[in-house]
This record gives sequence, C-alpha cells and structure tokens, in this order.
Amino acid sequence: MRLGAVTYNILKDYDLETLIAKLEEAQFEAVELRTGHKHGVEPSLSAAERGKVHERFARSKVRLLSLGSTCEFHSPDEAVRRKNIEEAKKFVDLAHDTGAWGVKVRPNGISKEVGPRKTVEVIGESLREVGAYGARMGVEIWLEVHGRETQMPAVAAAIMKATRHDHVGLCWNSNPTDIINGSVKQNFNLLRPWIKNAHINELAGPYPYRELFALMRASKYDRYTLCEAQESKEPERFLRWYRALWVELNRTCA
Repeated sequence: MRLGAVTYNILKDYDLETLIAKLEEAQFEAVELRTGHKHGVEPSLSAAERGKVHERFARSKVRLLSLGSTCEFHSPDEAVRRKNIEEAKKFVDLAHDTGAWGVKVRPNGISKEVGPRKTVEVIGESLREVGAYGARMGVEIWLEVHGRETQMPAVAAAIMKATRHDHVGLCWNSNPTDIINGSVKQNFNLLRPWIKNAHINELAGPYPYRELFALMRASKYDRYTLCEAQESKEPERFLRWYRALWVELNRTCA
C-alpha cells in the first residue's frame, strides 16, 4: 500500500513542475490530477503536450496514477448522460497518452424523477460502456463513492453489480457513512471486491484510519491511498506531517 495525493484541495494552485517537486520532497509516490486545477492536464492538450506530461512523470519519482474527472451518469436525461460518457472517454484517451492508470468518475445522487432502481441501472449501463472503452485503451475506471445518496455503501455495491465490468471499480472515499458503531469493517468488506483506489482525508480526525489500513493490509490491498485534504497555509509542512502520520497509522500494531 502506497501514499499519494489528489490535487484537490491542497495542491490545486501548483503548476505541474512545482507539483511534482513538492510531492517528491514530501516523499509522496503518486498523484491524481483533478480537472480544473492549475496543473493544466486536461483533454484539450495536444498530442505533443500529452507526450511532454508523460515524459515529465517518467523522469520523476511520482507516478501519474489517475485523472480526476467530474463525469457523472445519474441523470435521467439520456442526452446529459451521453455528454458525460463522451467526456469520460476523452479522459480515458488522455490517461492513455499520459501514462495514467485510471480515470476517476462519480455518481452524484439519485434521480427523484426515476427513483433508486432506475438510477442505479443507468449508472451501471454508462459505466459498462466507459469501462469497455477503457479496457481497449488499458485504462481503468474508478467510481468514487460520492453523492448524498450514492455514497451509501449499499448503493455503491448495487451500482457495481449493475455495471458488471472487470475494468470498472470503486474509489473508497472515507465518508462518514462508512462507519457503523465506530467501525468501517462491515462496509469495507461489502465493497472490497471492487476497491481499486482510495481517497483518505484528515488523518487526525475521527475517521478510524488505523482500522481501515489494517483491513486493507489483511485483504492484500496493494494499491494507493491518496490524500484529499483541505487547503493549508503551509502546504509543504502539511505534506510532511501527513506522510509521517500515515506511516504511523499504517504501522502494524501488536
């Protein structure tokens, strides 16, 4: 299990060169570049620009792990869903060209117009199409456990069962709704078959990260946990502190 970061929010104002340098200094191993941030890695890049991004990460100690899109597929309007599907495919192309492993997408709620069952069905259909496209390009699709209703682990599991595609998985998002009686074990075990990435946030907060990390180790999770923390007035210091605390919480305890 390795430590990386999402550019949302603490790294959002760094250009790509500075971003890589700061992560290397703090000994972070990977990054998810969220759309709309100063790094500028977007589907609008030319082939030459994409090649430069790929080359820059290849020369660094930081892996370009994923691209954080805001594509979402819960709308009852087919035209809206189609627009998001095509946008997601553009991010898949970008991931392929820049060497990223995955593209993060999300649900953002349940449509009141069609209800939970139909919403889950259309999300699954959309993800299956994007997943098939990603498979051809060698890029995984990671659905963030996100949205007021769709962050509920039972709903995320239903979406994965509706999707039925090996190239589509979940991004664990460290939500308060994961916790039952102080523990995340029940919901982690529910979602573990599909977890391909993880967002973690405030390690000094009430979320049971030592338990989560122990569950990850026990289940042989060997991918990344990505810091998705609030802005800091001292980002370099915060990153060093965050890594030190991550190492401690990830330590095997007697």
